[in-house]
Amino acid sequence: MKNKTKTVFVCQNCGAQTSRWMGRCGACQSWNSLVEEVVPDEDAKKRTSVLKNEPPVSLKGIQATEEQRTLTAIGELDRVLGGGVVPGSVVLIGGDPGIGKSTLSLQLSCSLSARGRKVLYVSGEESVRQTRMRAQRLKDGDQEGVYLVNQVDLNIIQDHVKTVRPDVVVVDSIQVVYTPELGSSPGSVSQVRECSALLTQLAKAKGIAMFIIGHVTKDGMLAGPRVLEHIVDTVLYFEGERYSTYRVLRAVKNRFGSTNEIGVFEMTAQGLREVMNPSEIFLSERPRQASGSVVVPILEGTRPFLVEIQGLVSRAGFGVVRQKAQGFDPNRLALLIAVLEKKLKLNLQDQDVFLNVVGGVKVADPAADLAVVMAIASAFLDKPLANDTAIVGEVGLSSEVRSVSHIAVRVGEADKLGFRRCVVPRNNLKGEVDFSDRSIEVVPVETVTDALQLLGE
Repeated sequence: MKNKTKTVFVCQNCGAQTSRWMGRCGACQSWNSLVEEVVPDEDAKKRTSVLKNEPPVSLKGIQATEEQRTLTAIGELDRVLGGGVVPGSVVLIGGDPGIGKSTLSLQLSCSLSARGRKVLYVSGEESVRQTRMRAQRLKDGDQEGVYLVNQVDLNIIQDHVKTVRPDVVVVDSIQVVYTPELGSSPGSVSQVRECSALLTQLAKAKGIAMFIIGHVTKDGMLAGPRVLEHIVDTVLYFEGERYSTYRVLRAVKNRFGSTNEIGVFEMTAQGLREVMNPSEIFLSERPRQASGSVVVPILEGTRPFLVEIQGLVSRAGFGVVRQKAQGFDPNRLALLIAVLEKKLKLNLQDQDVFLNVVGGVKVADPAADLAVVMAIASAFLDKPLANDTAIVGEVGLSSEVRSVSHIAVRVGEADKLGFRRCVVPRNNLKGEVDFSDRSIEVVPVETVTDALQLLGE
């Protein structure tokens, strides 16, 4: 007798189920996130765990050993992963369409194959010939250790894993993979959740490093339930404009390393190329003696690099004021503009303010506050800042300049790039930081007013 089916509504954000449609999910309170799914009343096949049934052991009795990592020979990717690929780990790679997820995965597969690892590349969206053509374009088409298969049935994929016995598996993408035991269509909440759980169990049981590519929604979040991010060990996001040449790979979750590291790549005709010195790239086309242009040394994890922040201020039309930011938090921008209006008496209430972080980088470091303020003030007053000056500092609501972390590393990066002067918070000089061995001049400031005096010099 066939199993009867029923209709339920599943939340795309949290995976909660309800028997009737509601405009707002009762679990996560998100709007318009419930989608209709047809599921069987009883599972056609009960899930059987592939993990071994081992008894509990004492924490003290477990021998602590370092994870054996495999270097990918892609330095920027190894940095984000925390030092290489860990056997049995599951890595989720997300990003906008065309950003370079499949390109990076294929380069990773070919690089690991060149280092003696067997890789199974499961392509659910491209045929094996299409993948082969892309590998030839990347100059990596002669790797014998990479096995390609065009398949979306999870049961068949598991059979291929048992047959090939790879060291690394790449699934492109999880939204097209399905298990026949569920009645819902591929890409649905239940399919994505179930397939991810089964692939994770397989990776843990066999000691296989698993890379899963995931689509993102129009809001930039990974499509499917948020439980997908909780299942995997590492979540990587590709950032950057699709039509820009530079890409930033950022870790938002990593059980085997830091979540503060980033990797910088350049998209070329031969695939993604590592950017060893992002500071030189981001400053290569900086205009000289242009008002509204300020350089700030930001910190991503342990890695400092310089980025250019550009500000533009123009009179608003029809009395409607706009405040737009590209690569910077718009709410933070509105706060800094309010500080300029209230504390420094700059009349910006009838001015449109535009801010851009050059290179497609997204800056979340509070040390960029002072550079943003200086860029807006420079554009409004039409007074350029000297090209050999870098700005760093956090701005408070009373227009005070607060200290930032790792000031020596930031100043050292500016010094290495040839800057002759760096404006820093005065409180950062109260510690044991010594800049006497640097050729760069360190200028301490207490308030934004002190920093604005440097404009037009």
